[in-house]
Amino acid sequence: MNFSGKYQLQSQENYEAFMKAAGVPDDVIQKRKNVKGVVEIVQNGKHFKVTMTADTNVRVFEFTLGEESEMETPTGEKVKAVMQMEGDNKLVTTLKGVKSVTELNGDTLTNTMTLGDIVLKRISKRI
Repeated sequence: MNFSGKYQLQSQENYEAFMKAAGVPDDVIQKRKNVKGVVEIVQNGKHFKVTMTADTNVRVFEFTLGEESEMETPTGEKVKAVMQMEGDNKLVTTLKGVKSVTELNGDTLTNTMTLGDIVLKRISKRI
């Protein structure tokens, strides 16, 4: 399955609790909690380029499946991590104790991040 496309956030659950637990400052949480950001994914084989845009905040990162690459935690800290593919529609990695699973089903992209017992679930639709 190819993840390439643009996806706009439709809904999210536990955003504030998760971001607070991850160490994101309250003012940043309040500023971003209602932003319907867009994620653009360009997949070329095992290589991915991901551009996340939320208002004026743009973050870009690239990775190749199974290889260590630099990624960003919710607080903006840059860390090394390895992205893996599970099945043909799930991208899985762990960043400083946060497990991230991104699953593509048709035109729906679901990102689930788990920190301890707090789960943030974000659902985006292809645009």
